[in-house]
Amino acid sequence: MAQVPAIELHGVTKRYPGVVANQNVELTVMPGEVHAVVGENGAGKSTLMKIIYGMVRPDEGTIAIDGQEVHFRSPKDAIEAGIGMVHQHFMLADNFTVLENVVLGSEPRAGLEIDFRAASDRIKQLGETYGLKLDPSRKVEFLSVGERQRVEIIKVLYRGARFLILDEPTAVLVPQEVDELFDSIRDLKSKGVTVIFISHKLDEVLSIADRITVMRAGRTVGTTTPEEVDTKKLAEMMIGSELPTPETRESTVTDRVLLDVEGLSLAASDGGRDVLTDVSFKVHAGEIVGVAGIEGNGQAQLVDALIGLEAEATGEILLQGESIFKFQALERRGAGIGLIPEDRQKQGLLLTSPLWENAALGHQNKEPYAKGIWINKKGARRQTEEIVRRFDVKTPGVDVPATALSGGNQQKLVVGREIVADPVVLIAAQPTRGIDIGAQAAVWEELKNARAADMGILLLSADLEELIGLSDAIHVIFEGRLVAKLDPAAITPEILGTYMTGASEERAS
Repeated sequence: MAQVPAIELHGVTKRYPGVVANQNVELTVMPGEVHAVVGENGAGKSTLMKIIYGMVRPDEGTIAIDGQEVHFRSPKDAIEAGIGMVHQHFMLADNFTVLENVVLGSEPRAGLEIDFRAASDRIKQLGETYGLKLDPSRKVEFLSVGERQRVEIIKVLYRGARFLILDEPTAVLVPQEVDELFDSIRDLKSKGVTVIFISHKLDEVLSIADRITVMRAGRTVGTTTPEEVDTKKLAEMMIGSELPTPETRESTVTDRVLLDVEGLSLAASDGGRDVLTDVSFKVHAGEIVGVAGIEGNGQAQLVDALIGLEAEATGEILLQGESIFKFQALERRGAGIGLIPEDRQKQGLLLTSPLWENAALGHQNKEPYAKGIWINKKGARRQTEEIVRRFDVKTPGVDVPATALSGGNQQKLVVGREIVADPVVLIAAQPTRGIDIGAQAAVWEELKNARAADMGILLLSADLEELIGLSDAIHVIFEGRLVAKLDPAAITPEILGTYMTGASEERAS
């Protein structure tokens, strides 16, 4: 007797004004398997997952769970059917404990009071069962990124999930945390949980998935297995053509120092350990300097201090030999500091504003976005159209709001905006987070072209392959200090991850 699919989609179609997000999608996920869904940004993966999770209703097609057709009106319906989703951007309250985050909205009752003991016992039991051990009493603000992800997974298991959707689950993890996550996924699978795994990292997909469905331009183009494909073949299925062969490059680093940071320090607002301590480094013309560190070790504060958003910082910052330390943020932008922010939606875009206004952000007082003191709408639209063309931003036009774009296309707009402004030094914080392999390759090419044109680039990334592949030198930041300077040609992601956890700090010193 044939096994009944856990989740089955037939002919699923979803249309939005000006775009068909999903068209006749076919997806069959078998019970207890890890099923990866891969595709370029704009391929329709996110819309498809939202349909399965009840966030979006399809215009056509059917969804079946355990062989029974379902019609979800909301995520509540999907949760009741046993579907849980862990989003790429965690949805946790930092000032709450693990227990409070997990039970929020599903509090167990003992009479009129919340039964915290029962909840704590249940969390510990789930952690033991699925290899996701956590202390229910710890506050989320003190957890590592990997631990926060465990909280998100425990949240959905606590609500009875039998089917788990993981959206870009390794985006902010170091290799050791990825290994721990994959061990947990294997534990989940061994206990009968069905996992849908969304990722842009094809080597990880090949290592964890039982089967892989590839999407392109809103359609499913095929389902395969890791035994039948390698990363190159899988990438070619995604983009519909052969990938270019990578070329080795000669160093473009010059002797001219563009950015010189000396003794940059920042005290903690609560009187605890300093957030930044005596940070010093240089960025030369034609150089990409990487900064590697586990999230929460001072990277965000370093960026803020460099662009003028940390008024309490001390030290010195020289741009082309001139001090900009006392400059305000807008003055530093005007002097030639460009920024690709870590969080495109919170820091890089006005989501309800049209693309041409977003393209002008930070540059609104310069040509072609301005004429004197006035906004030049015609010039801004023309420049935005150029960014859309050059960076392959998939959009019906430059008048649509930024919120209408997929996350990857939002990111390409932000990257394009900063690169075409031709800054002296570009601070690129997570420039390819959440974008697919095709868009990632395009961004890398633009960064390399900018370096070849003598731009200096400070690259902060959670993607260790990206850091190693692009950087001319890599600094490791740990607890607010630069603890090592490494040669990318002489290290692996595993070695870099060891430094990032502090295990090699003494040796580095």
